[in-house]
Amino acid sequence: MGLLSDPNRRKALTNLLTRLNTPICMVCYVAAIIWFMGLAFEPFTLRSYMSENAMGSTMVEERFSGGERALSVSKEFSANKRKNGGMPVEWLIKAMQDRGLEVFTQSFSRQLPFPDENKERYLVRGTNVYGILRAPRAPRTESIVISTSCSPENANNQAVGLLLTLAKYFRNQMFWAKDIIFLVNEHDLIGMQAWLEGYHHTNITELSSDVITSLDLILEGLNGQLPNLDLANLFYAFCQKLGVLCTIQGKRNDWDTTEGYTHAAQTMMLMVLKQASGRSWGDHGLFLRYHIEAASIRGINSFRQYKMDTNTIGRLLEGMVRKLNNLLERLHQSYFFYLLPSLSRFVSIGYYMPAFGLLVLILLLRALDLWVHLGAPALSADDGVSEAQEMAVEHFPVSETEAVVLTAIAIYTAGLALPHNTQRLLSGEGSEQGWQLLKLMALLYLSVLLGCTALVNFSLGSIFALAMVLLSPFFTLLYCVFLYQELVEVPVSISEGWAIFLSVLSQGILDHALYGSLVYPLIALFIYPCWLIFWNVLFWK
Repeated sequence: MGLLSDPNRRKALTNLLTRLNTPICMVCYVAAIIWFMGLAFEPFTLRSYMSENAMGSTMVEERFSGGERALSVSKEFSANKRKNGGMPVEWLIKAMQDRGLEVFTQSFSRQLPFPDENKERYLVRGTNVYGILRAPRAPRTESIVISTSCSPENANNQAVGLLLTLAKYFRNQMFWAKDIIFLVNEHDLIGMQAWLEGYHHTNITELSSDVITSLDLILEGLNGQLPNLDLANLFYAFCQKLGVLCTIQGKRNDWDTTEGYTHAAQTMMLMVLKQASGRSWGDHGLFLRYHIEAASIRGINSFRQYKMDTNTIGRLLEGMVRKLNNLLERLHQSYFFYLLPSLSRFVSIGYYMPAFGLLVLILLLRALDLWVHLGAPALSADDGVSEAQEMAVEHFPVSETEAVVLTAIAIYTAGLALPHNTQRLLSGEGSEQGWQLLKLMALLYLSVLLGCTALVNFSLGSIFALAMVLLSPFFTLLYCVFLYQELVEVPVSISEGWAIFLSVLSQGILDHALYGSLVYPLIALFIYPCWLIFWNVLFWK
């Protein structure tokens, strides 16, 4: 406090920060990158542990042995799905009733603002089927959901078979303290969204599997939300107990190998990119909007040397559900903000936020430099769309999805001409001091904007804080597409990457319209206008 209250010392400090402003900013930028990448080192991470006492021990005797029966049911389900040309609603109703469940159906329809990229459909109609196993000694105010989606392909047939077999097995147990809901939803996220709007207050574990060598845990939800870390720890604990190979982001825990850091860094970067996308990477992501702890378990076939039978998967789900059944309150004791370089270790918010703080410090230092030079204290800081789509489709040979994406690109491209138009409008009237004041306000605004964004979605805020120094929002998104493909080890050519980028743009707009994703409005209404100010200031002379 003495340093700031003494005018001479304060002036000396200000002069030092002004004189060394650029070197300090460069040091902060490099230090932020080193800090963040250093979090993938094992000594800098924390070992996973269970915070919730009710789930602290895995001493549960799993007795499920209906693996063969589950495979038989899955073949029967597949045959009926082919016969009906889609989801066999009547067969599912009868199958759940035969297992002693209270069965309900929910018909839904959703109007899309423009056709989705994959199926080019305007109106989505479907039916969700769910059966409820009532708890014998409980007030029926809480429930656990086990769900799987009915996809057009054969990807989830075994998952449906296992779900129905578990329902019959659970029906014969008497220790349930919560209702258990067995849900088969149609049209993936759209069907799950419709079901949630009519029924929620649950915990969920989703199973999506076919040929299985390992189980992959998916945590990233809508707008970068994550479930309580104890849910991930519970999955990992039972995988260790049963000897099941478990992965996250499709990658194993390889801390003991020489390439351990590379695997951890790739896993952590994939989690950051998925979080920053703002989309839900599984049906569980929509539950997080209702403050319901949820995760998706996906069976993958990437490790040929391992083999996993249906009995083992059933026992794992049985153990997890029984542990969740013991909860007397919501999961709250563990972390909600974290990064996972592996399932056995995690990075808490207190470790990764300093890296973001260093990036925001650059903006504040640049603002301080401008304030000193100005010599003054800084100030405190669809109908038309649908008509445009119809006109574009009428006059140009493009689909409505392409029209929406091309319109967004056209608006971005038009913004690049803003400096020329501004100079022509002002005709040399703008002074250097005025432009510096505009830049000062833009720096302060951007620092506040990125800070608020990081509180909601750390990954999105960090990517823009890191990239906006060098790239525009357009090229930032494009670079993230290519980086993601490299991290999942599926590199693409420039033309393929461009096609994926266009698909990402349209999907982002569709996710905002259907599920309330905030990434598209954040970029369109806040990030892009702020970048335009900097673009304008850059060419003010």
